[in-house]
Amino acid sequence: MAVQEITQQKVAETASDSSKLTHRGFADKPVLVFWETTRACPLYCIHCRASAIDLPLPGELTTEEGFSLIDQVASFGKPYPTLIFTGGDPLKRADLFELLLYASKLGVGFAVSPAVSELLTEDTLKRMKDLGASSVSISLDGATAELHDSIRRRAGTYERTVNAIETAQDIGLNVQVNTVVMKKNFLDLPRVFHLIRNLGVRTWELFFLVRVGRATNVEELSPDECESVCNLLYDASCYGLTLRCVEAPFIRRVVRQRLRSGDYWKDEMYLRLKSELLRLDGGPTTQSSFHSRGTLDGDGVIFVAYDGTINPGGLIPIALGNVRSDSLTEIYRYSELLRKIRAREIHGPCGVCEFKDVCGGSRARAFSASGDPLSSDPACIQTVSQGS
Repeated sequence: MAVQEITQQKVAETASDSSKLTHRGFADKPVLVFWETTRACPLYCIHCRASAIDLPLPGELTTEEGFSLIDQVASFGKPYPTLIFTGGDPLKRADLFELLLYASKLGVGFAVSPAVSELLTEDTLKRMKDLGASSVSISLDGATAELHDSIRRRAGTYERTVNAIETAQDIGLNVQVNTVVMKKNFLDLPRVFHLIRNLGVRTWELFFLVRVGRATNVEELSPDECESVCNLLYDASCYGLTLRCVEAPFIRRVVRQRLRSGDYWKDEMYLRLKSELLRLDGGPTTQSSFHSRGTLDGDGVIFVAYDGTINPGGLIPIALGNVRSDSLTEIYRYSELLRKIRAREIHGPCGVCEFKDVCGGSRARAFSASGDPLSSDPACIQTVSQGS
């Protein structure tokens, strides 16, 4: 099939997905349930949403309550949502492997997102794999020790991170590399991509900074810079790796615009980033791996805090209930706020945008900026151009 025909087919598929989104969406069950197993963490990252500390906070779910939460995830029905054990650092919980074993026996798929410290050893990685973890998420925020360690605020973390990635790959455990995107490191993204590609990593997830927790004083990208980075990531997604973005649903708008017009965005910053990508990795080798539809907080995603509080997402501290006393399934399906998010009942430019069904804007960034999770996402150029 000719390249032009492939592009036309992708545009048609994208439009079809968009028209179906509000009908088939994620109203019945989420794709991902994130469980903040603990706030304890040995790192002190500058962007930590939870302001994690060295010791556990009082009120963490007990082992039995953790089993009950896993039961609730299973209550959504098959195919079960994937349960993400995150934190803090889940390795700070002495019962982590009991919890993983319970999920495995129940048939609930899971992944683990540990901090990179002395606790993340070859043995712990092997135990995760043996218990059935679908993947392990390892954070890498810069292509050099100087940059990465300045973000994670612990010397030696970069070296341990690369070693952990290589070790997990060697034992056959799927690795997803997570990278925060902010003013401090976005110019390094082509080099991070080059590094993880050479390490053999197949999945790269990029979290666009939302200013909560410790990140309140961290400088985020401007809308123009977000647009440049998204266009770079579209290019990077054409090298055979799977790319995903968190709190940047406007990447799906960028995908549609690139499929329609190829090079609609010619900002100097984007051209600089693209030039570095081409210098390091040559020309693209495949079609884009980005999907034309995806999740939002509360729409395909739900978050359970360390104390059982149910939130739309990890960056939206609005209590919808608590798994100790409420049904996670009922909260997800019938919460008025979540139903509005899924219906895209959004205020301002996001609410009238032609791309709202495939995008919807970051609900977390909207909440951080205005206190209203149904307001518009200030990081999107569409919001700026329409006057937020």
